[in-house]
Amino acid sequence: MAIDLNAAALGRLPDAVKGPGYDRNALSAGIVHIGVGNFHRAHMAVYLDRLFATGESHDWGICGAGVRPGDAKMRDALQKQDWLTTVVELDPAGLSASVTGAMIDFTEIDSAALVERMNDPAIRIVSLTVTEGGWFVDARSGGFDENHPDIRHDATNPDSPKTAFGMILAALKQRRAAGNAPFTVMSCDNLPENGHVAKQTVVGLAKLSDADFAGWVASNVAFPNTMVDCITPATSDRERALVRDRFGVTDAAPVVCEPFRQWVLEDNFPQGRPALEKVGAEFVEDVAPYELMKLRILNGGHAAIAYPSALLGHHFVHDAMADPRIVAWLAALETREIIPTLAPIEGVDFEAYRRKVAERFANPEIGDTIPRLCYDGSNRQPKFVLPVIRDALDAGSNVDGLALEVALWCRYCAGTDEEGNAIAPNDDNAEDLKRRALAAKDDPAAFLSNETVFGDLGERPAFADAFARQLRALWSDGVAATLDRYAK
Repeated sequence: MAIDLNAAALGRLPDAVKGPGYDRNALSAGIVHIGVGNFHRAHMAVYLDRLFATGESHDWGICGAGVRPGDAKMRDALQKQDWLTTVVELDPAGLSASVTGAMIDFTEIDSAALVERMNDPAIRIVSLTVTEGGWFVDARSGGFDENHPDIRHDATNPDSPKTAFGMILAALKQRRAAGNAPFTVMSCDNLPENGHVAKQTVVGLAKLSDADFAGWVASNVAFPNTMVDCITPATSDRERALVRDRFGVTDAAPVVCEPFRQWVLEDNFPQGRPALEKVGAEFVEDVAPYELMKLRILNGGHAAIAYPSALLGHHFVHDAMADPRIVAWLAALETREIIPTLAPIEGVDFEAYRRKVAERFANPEIGDTIPRLCYDGSNRQPKFVLPVIRDALDAGSNVDGLALEVALWCRYCAGTDEEGNAIAPNDDNAEDLKRRALAAKDDPAAFLSNETVFGDLGERPAFADAFARQLRALWSDGVAATLDRYAK
């Protein structure tokens, strides 16, 4: 019979489940993490859990936080199990499970409570996983979107903010007034130069209400760049049943993930940091090349396989990676058009990394789904694909394959697969995308004219012409034939 996960159960976990290798009562919070989703608990929390087990850095425990009403569900689930999480690593050679205890608290889903916690001098890092679309970046300019309604609210009401960034500023202002050093703000999202994006958002918001304070933030708060990587599927009843039936633990919010993890960080933490290098994290002078490699080969690769796989009827990622048409398409696109946009990194073999990524995609234990990869394309394409197109165009390189990737997304947005089956809406902007995608059958420019997504990219003839040609091929010849033609 499965045991309910909580602190009292740690002394009687099943033999197959590893518990925290340290006294959780000896931990104190040094980090507030905003956005306690699956990825955070499979990645950052696991690194810290392993570090604490070495006897190091026990003053760097995690206090979770959320700013959206929906975050209360996660908080409630974790509170009932004393903030513990079961993490199952889906290694094809054999699954393993461990209970991580790095999180020791979780603030109420309340602006004032979060500001108060971040104002605590013991908190020296505020980290965030708020998804790629949560950073208020203007798609056309790449700058800060100061006209978003939530930003306008926080600019007008800095003492009662709605956004995580408004709350960060409120806490920083209180710390400055009290003479306490500012915490470091660390993004853990898949964004190019995520530390620079974090600074742009936080400082940009501050400028709207207090230019002097904004200058202080820009000069005194550290925003290190990071690169994070660990494929982490969503949790469903399937994963909860796996943890219960195979490992004997009832966990309301378990996490399953691949056994691979990577974390590369710029070593810019003025108030100190946990000794994460002792458990495999890499501290480097410049994260950007590593980050770009991952964003383009892995995240861009996910985008590349998502839409043709959906259109060909695949549901699981590993099934798609058993389809030679998908495998050949992915290899050709990454080798011919994506990798050439990357600057060399000393000691890194891009081809070996590409092969490792393909191997990870093919892991049948992960159970990752094509609908998850397809989700939120209007936010993901501008982050993972369109910058590659811009760089390739600027270099005068061929973009036929990259244009085909965008055309596949457009074809997917039209709402039916190759067999005529309906595709469920999978984007907050699904209705507008579908209208544009259907219009693009006759006028491809109708899709590219979406400036919120494409900015001015649709005005560049080399890309627009290639997109039109590939989209027409998809509608006339079908997905399989169009992929095969490119991959030859």
